[in-house]
Amino acid sequence: MSRVSKPYEIVERALELSTTDGLVVIADEQSSANLRWAGNALTTNGVTRGRTLTVVATVDGAEGTASGVVSRSAVTTDDLEPLVRAAEAAARGAGPAEDAQPLVSGVPASPDFTDAPAETGSEVFADFAPALGDAFARARSGGRELYGFANHELTSTYVGTSTGLRLRHDQPNGTLELNAKSPDRTRSAWAGRATRDFKDVDPAAMDAELAQRLRWAERRIELPAGRYETLLPPTAVADLLIYQLWSSTARDAVEGRTVFSTPGGGTRLGEQLAPLPLTLRSDPHAPGLESAPFVIAQSSGDSGSVFDNGLPLAPTDWVRDGKLERLTTTRHSAGLTGLPVAPGIDNLLLEGGGEKSLEEMVAATTGRALLLTCLWYIREVDPATLLLTGLTRDGVYLVEDGEVVGEVNNFRFNESPVDLLSRASEAGRTEKTLPREWGDWFTRAAMPALRIPDFNMSSVSPGV
Repeated sequence: MSRVSKPYEIVERALELSTTDGLVVIADEQSSANLRWAGNALTTNGVTRGRTLTVVATVDGAEGTASGVVSRSAVTTDDLEPLVRAAEAAARGAGPAEDAQPLVSGVPASPDFTDAPAETGSEVFADFAPALGDAFARARSGGRELYGFANHELTSTYVGTSTGLRLRHDQPNGTLELNAKSPDRTRSAWAGRATRDFKDVDPAAMDAELAQRLRWAERRIELPAGRYETLLPPTAVADLLIYQLWSSTARDAVEGRTVFSTPGGGTRLGEQLAPLPLTLRSDPHAPGLESAPFVIAQSSGDSGSVFDNGLPLAPTDWVRDGKLERLTTTRHSAGLTGLPVAPGIDNLLLEGGGEKSLEEMVAATTGRALLLTCLWYIREVDPATLLLTGLTRDGVYLVEDGEVVGEVNNFRFNESPVDLLSRASEAGRTEKTLPREWGDWFTRAAMPALRIPDFNMSSVSPGV
């Protein structure tokens, strides 16, 4: 059995083994619990535990500093020295790193750095599971079938560096996806929730929402492709704006490669993107959406740098009152572009809309409009305009004079989230939501519903 099993001891021992100029050690201790169900009955459940260790070695040279990164799972004491040596060998064999910066220092240590990792288990579902059972009974009596899964993860991340950083962050992450289907499988509806602890999710309310959507789908209406007034629910808005955030790196904008570029090498910073007073922001301390308050980077890329590990994160407005305020930068790209340091943060909020719920926005609709459930299979078509394509899924409904009158066929859409912000005529109340497309990578989002007067449904899709 390993003589060193506690995460902080693993970090300290790896640092002791270092023979290079700098070392960063990131230990991720993860536990998860899940439930799955089909046809109104639980099918499987399980609990897992795991550890991943990432070592970043840096070597100074006459031409600059090189870095080597190696990650391995299930690391024990016997694995430590080979792992550190592998990272050091990778650094010595590499050329100077373009993003090289002095390793971060001077950040106060986390007071719980030496504490045991936080863990989740089946007890996280203590209140949720009985409520889910009640939802099964109601669905069964109502002639519908529920399918889906609930997953809860708790990751304790320990970051130690040769410059003295000793930081730790515990990240809970819960997702719930629920599908309701008619017994003949001709009608389907979806709802999802993101949660930190499953205490704020209500299976009964979700089942009632899905039951209503299945009733709407009893009437089928075929519509052609075209531009329609469309109500985008918070989950769809989140999927689109998360992609926008991922595409907002300052260096790419300055070099003329993105929708945020201007001719001649400038950026659109300061430009009014939306007529509505919308603010798109990230904040590691946002209530209910808390995320790591410092940079955790296992690799370097356009939006992150291993040299920035441990860099404190602050609330950041990407768009303020409709105006482009910040583009994402590492310390390296900030130096290249002359823009402020603004690392990515693992949550996203769009605020500044009204107080209407999605249901109230539907009721206020005059004439015809489409009401979406969610978007799926989103892909980039043109980075210069951030034109995206994708599919609607699990229910597109026709609204006429404030009432849903039936379900229509699915569509393929072609739209840019930046362009959508410029055309949105109404934003509703901001609420926590689960992105459907990006829910495996980005779950901490709060968005309003948006009304788009002319959303481009480019073609009819047979998808469901």
